[in-house]
Amino acid sequence: MTAPLHDTTAEVDPTAAVDAAASGSDRKVEGRSLKQIAWNRLKRDKVALAGGIVVVFLILVAVFAPLIVSLLGHPPNQFHQDKLDPLTNLPSGSLGGVSGDFLFGVEPNKGRDVFSRIVYGARISLLVAFLAAIVAVALGTLFGIIAGYFGGWVDALISRVMDVLLSFPQLLFIISLVSVLPDDLLGLTGSGVRIAVLIMVIGFFGWPYVGRIVRGQTLSLREREYVEAARSLGGGSRHILFRELLPNLAAPIVVYMTLMIPTNILTEAALSFLGAGVRPPTASWGGMLRDALETYEHDPMFMIFPGVTIFITVLAFNLFGDGLRDALDPKGSR
Repeated sequence: MTAPLHDTTAEVDPTAAVDAAASGSDRKVEGRSLKQIAWNRLKRDKVALAGGIVVVFLILVAVFAPLIVSLLGHPPNQFHQDKLDPLTNLPSGSLGGVSGDFLFGVEPNKGRDVFSRIVYGARISLLVAFLAAIVAVALGTLFGIIAGYFGGWVDALISRVMDVLLSFPQLLFIISLVSVLPDDLLGLTGSGVRIAVLIMVIGFFGWPYVGRIVRGQTLSLREREYVEAARSLGGGSRHILFRELLPNLAAPIVVYMTLMIPTNILTEAALSFLGAGVRPPTASWGGMLRDALETYEHDPMFMIFPGVTIFITVLAFNLFGDGLRDALDPKGSR
């Protein structure tokens, strides 16, 4: 039994039908699958495509950070005191020491390459954001679909747990947890411990948002004809949950995951800014903004570069997520 939202039967393209009738051709009208329809909608949204291109570019930058830095920059933790004014410890030259060798200038007081630290900071931000989103989506989908399908006391229990987690102060919990963490945990050391904790805690407190959406969609889908047909043919709860309902929930889940990633990026940057993120000298965008507080009056470029990077990253993910939502929504229109 297949769900109608994922019916592989091709839909007739009205434009192709009109062209075929006008030309009097006997050839069959080519249909379009749901994936093709969604892709055609997404292609028409130039803003979303631009956001998607930026997202892909940022992912490639994070993956190939060592290669990019070896070609265009310097090691992110290498000091260049010769690029600083000995009297003020500020970068020599204009715009924070921007030059052909240092594309974004150098860091005040230490002289580290700002470009290299931003490139390596992308790895931390995107790693935490993506993995935390995966944890949240996995837990939210599991508990949301169970609550929506079974209802009753199961739904009531899971819903109350979601309400409690949604009212919990996430940032305060992470800050207090990081402050008591040991330097070594489960084979991880230093920043690795904090990265793992950030992923798990952000993902754990993020799943109720996904869970509510999946629960609401499941309540609507569980009464559909194909679910009743599967149940009448002897399909068990596991079959209905994961073979009938879950494929029809894929679109909203993917869209919400795309929109969760920029929120996670901001959360990681905020925690690093507050000192609860990765440990120095590991590069992170939020940590760079925190360090820039001491010198932004005299060297604003050190704050501008990581700030603009965060802004562009979050904006690109939001634009792409909005376009993806419109493309996957069969009732949506631009």
